[in-house]
Amino acid sequence: MGNFCRKHCICMQRCAPWLFQESDDGDNTAQAGVDAGIPLPPPRDQKPTNRHNFVALFDYQARTIDDLSFRTGDKLEVLDTSPEGWWYATLLLDSGSTQPGQTLSGYIPANYVAPVQSIEAEPWFFGPITRADTEKQLLCPGNQAGAFLIRESESQKGEFSLSVFDGAVVKHYRIRKDEEGFFLSRKKTFKTLNAFVDYYTNNSDGLCVKLSKPCIKKKVPTPFDLSYNTADKWEIDRNSLQLLKKLGSGQFGEVWEGLWNNTTPVAIKTLKPGSMDPKDFLREAQIMKNLRHAKLIQLYAVCTLEDPIYIITELMRHGSLLEYLQNDAGSQLHLPEQIDMAAQVASGMAYLESQNYIHRDLAARNVLVGEHNVYKVADFGLARVFKLENENVYEAKHETKLPVKWTAPEAIRSNKFSIKSDVWSFGILLFEIITYGKMPYSGLMGYQVIQKLDKGYRIPKPDNCPNKLYEIMLKCWNAEPKDRPTFETLQWELEDYDMDSTCYTDANAFVK
Repeated sequence: MGNFCRKHCICMQRCAPWLFQESDDGDNTAQAGVDAGIPLPPPRDQKPTNRHNFVALFDYQARTIDDLSFRTGDKLEVLDTSPEGWWYATLLLDSGSTQPGQTLSGYIPANYVAPVQSIEAEPWFFGPITRADTEKQLLCPGNQAGAFLIRESESQKGEFSLSVFDGAVVKHYRIRKDEEGFFLSRKKTFKTLNAFVDYYTNNSDGLCVKLSKPCIKKKVPTPFDLSYNTADKWEIDRNSLQLLKKLGSGQFGEVWEGLWNNTTPVAIKTLKPGSMDPKDFLREAQIMKNLRHAKLIQLYAVCTLEDPIYIITELMRHGSLLEYLQNDAGSQLHLPEQIDMAAQVASGMAYLESQNYIHRDLAARNVLVGEHNVYKVADFGLARVFKLENENVYEAKHETKLPVKWTAPEAIRSNKFSIKSDVWSFGILLFEIITYGKMPYSGLMGYQVIQKLDKGYRIPKPDNCPNKLYEIMLKCWNAEPKDRPTFETLQWELEDYDMDSTCYTDANAFVK
C-alpha cells in the first residue's frame, strides 16, 4: 500500500509511517493484481484493516463518475491506497452537511491530500521549495505584511527555514533544532513547529514582523494521470477529446488546447502521418509515462490506432519557452527570473539523470511555460522516434538526424548520446534564456558549427550575461563529456546562484 507516497513523498515518512511498512500477505495478493494490470475494485463492502484520515490541501473537481470532489480543508478517510497515484476515499462530513445527490466516496489524486495532524497538512508548510520560488510566492498579490511559510532547508538537509513578507521584502530565518526543540534563538525553543508558529503569531520577538496568515498557495499540483481508470490503460478513445484552440505548429504537427471527458483541460499534440513509427513511439511512450516529476510535462494518454497520432499531456497555457522569451512576456524578465527558469529545467533534468534517461533534444522550444512562472521539460525521448526533416539537423548516420546547434560534438561525430550530451544542450539552453531566445551560432550553417567546435570554438559571452553564468555554460561545453557537471550540480548552482549568508537574517540581532 502507499506505492505513490513511498516513491514520491518520502517527506511523509515521519508523519505517516504506516505508508512505508511492508505489506502483509493480503496486500501482496492485491498488489499482484495491480502489477498484472488488473484494476482492483475498491473495498466498498469489506472494511479495510487500515483506515487513515487525511486533509485536502487543494480543491479537486471530479473528472469522472468514479472520482470524488472535495474542497481545501475537507477531511477524508482513505480506504485504499493500492492504486498508485489515485486513492479511494470517503468524505468525512458533519451530520446534515451533505447536499442531495452528493457523492461521498470515490477516487482522489494522492498528491492533493496529507495525513491529518502532519506537518504536510499545515497551510504554512510548503515542503522543498527553493528560496527564489519562496520569494515569488510571498510577493504575489493577496499576501499582506506578516504572510509567511516554512519550507525545508535547501542547504541543511533535515532542517527548516522560515520566510516572512514584511510588507516590502521577504526575509528568511534558519530554524535550528537540537535536543531541546526548534528555535531561532536559543533563548526560546519549541517542541514542535506548530508551537513555534503559534508563538511568533502572537509575538514578533526578534522577527521583522509578527506572523499573520500563511502564504497563499496558488500552485496546484498536477495529478499524474487523467483519472484512476487511465493510470494503466492509457490508449484512450479520441472521441473523448475536444480540440478547442490551436496553440502552435511545427515540423511534426500541431499543438492544441483541448478538453478530455468534458471536464479536464489538456494539451493535444497531433502528429503528421509518417512523423514516427507507432510501434517505436509506444515503446518510448511507455517509459515516458512512468517518469514523474514536478518539472517534467506529464504524459497522460495517447491515441495511436489511426492517423493522426495524438499525444495528450498536461496543459501549459503559455506555450514554449522559446516563444515566451521572444514575445512581450520575455521583455518583462530579468536575471533573477532567468536564473529561476534555468534552475527549474535543471531540476527536471536532474530527475531524468537519476532515472538514467536521456532527453536527446533539450532546447528552449522543448520547455513549456505554465501559470505562476512554472517551467517544465517536454518531449523527452521523442527525438529517438521522430523522423527529423529540416535544415537545422545534421545526419550523422543512416536514419539519424540531429539538431546540430544544440547537439554535443561526440553525439554529432559518432551518434553517442548520454546524459552528458544533454548537459551540453543545457549550456545552449542557458544561452537561449539569457539572450531572450536568440539563435545560437548566429550566421553559421550546421557544417560550419561542427568545424569550429572541433577547433575549440565556443559561443562568446553575450553582452548581458554575467561572468558567473557564462562560466556555467563553458563547463557544460567541456570537450570531455566526463568533465561536464551533472544536472544535480547544475541545479544546486542555479538554485544557490548568488546566495550567501546575507540572504538569511540572524534572529539574535533582533531579540530584545
